[in-house]
Amino acid sequence: MRPIFALVDCNNFYASCERVFNPKLNGQPIVVLSNNDGCVVARSNEAKALGIGMGVPEFQIRPLLRAHHVQVFSSNYTLYGDMSQRVMETLEEFCPDLEVYSIDEAFLSLVGFERQNLSNYGREIRRTVKQWTGISVSVGIAETKTLAKIANRVAKRTPDTGGVFDLLACRDRDALLGRVAVEDVWGIGLDHARLLKPHGITSAQELAGADDRWIRKRMGIVGLRLVTELRGVSCLDLEQCPASKQSLTCSRAFGTLHSCRNGRGGIGLYVACG
Repeated sequence: MRPIFALVDCNNFYASCERVFNPKLNGQPIVVLSNNDGCVVARSNEAKALGIGMGVPEFQIRPLLRAHHVQVFSSNYTLYGDMSQRVMETLEEFCPDLEVYSIDEAFLSLVGFERQNLSNYGREIRRTVKQWTGISVSVGIAETKTLAKIANRVAKRTPDTGGVFDLLACRDRDALLGRVAVEDVWGIGLDHARLLKPHGITSAQELAGADDRWIRKRMGIVGLRLVTELRGVSCLDLEQCPASKQSLTCSRAFGTLHSCRNGRGGIGLYVACG
């Protein structure tokens, strides 16, 4: 029986958490700042539309924030952790086999659900999480975790999907993977993209068609597993572990660690989260 994964990802999680307890914020641009209020670590879609970048120091965009009446919040990790737990507990109602990958993401195994329409099941997950927690999520479905990441990206960025995309039902997968930049593939990033692009590998489709020996020589066994996943062969299982009551997640990381200057000469670290 082949694996089937769903990646459920909370949309603009920190900003969405603030809106749950203050509905007047709906439709307004929101940014959340790092611990020392130095850098932007989360943005609503409205803030993204203003061109506010992730990790930008707050003092650099202060005039923009004021001009557009952007609502600015300090990070409230107690709130975000509590909301994350609520979302994950809701997901467990749909699937007992779950990997909490980060504070706002989880992989679900949908093996055994094949008789259902998986897109409709994803929509039911999305509807229930929104109803029970107030958090909007996107759902990507595929036969590997790497492809589920890509499917989730499509769901999040393509309004016609309604927030759910089943790559298993995609009629032209090659064309879709051809539109995904290689640096946007889970586990690639800019460093590997700089290695791959001079050799004509600029998209997920081209990476999937790369020579195995060449990939292993330059990217190691981890890179080869990733390429194999892009071809639809699952190499990465769910990583499940029992979380203690004090634990937020069994993930390897909550997000991407960055550094920034806070405008007062100091350097801070922050975790990016949508």
